[in-house]
Amino acid sequence: QVQLVESGGGLVQPGGSLKLSCAASGFIFSINRMDWYRQAPGKEREWVATILNSGSTYYEDSVKGRFTISRDNTKNTVYLQMNSLKPEDTAVYYCHAPVDYWGKGTLVTVSS
Repeated sequence: QVQLVESGGGLVQPGGSLKLSCAASGFIFSINRMDWYRQAPGKEREWVATILNSGSTYYEDSVKGRFTISRDNTKNTVYLQMNSLKPEDTAVYYCHAPVDYWGKGTLVTVSS
């Protein structure tokens, strides 16, 4: 049974940082791409970042240079380091694994 469990969300002031984690189980983590998505209040879920099993990374334009996706295959965990956070980054952040596995999400609120 595939399980994805996100953690690390919370309330942070604009300009601050947070690091999200996604612990995966139930599949061969090291051979899969992993993604982060987010869903802001009243908006559709959107893709944020991807890391391939090769380590290659890809980012949505609005987070480039501020967010970093990484993975630790020994811990079956993918991370999202978020710096220079803005109020528009406020959303529930979801971890995703192919083909269609999702975590329950972790809420990030950026507000003063």
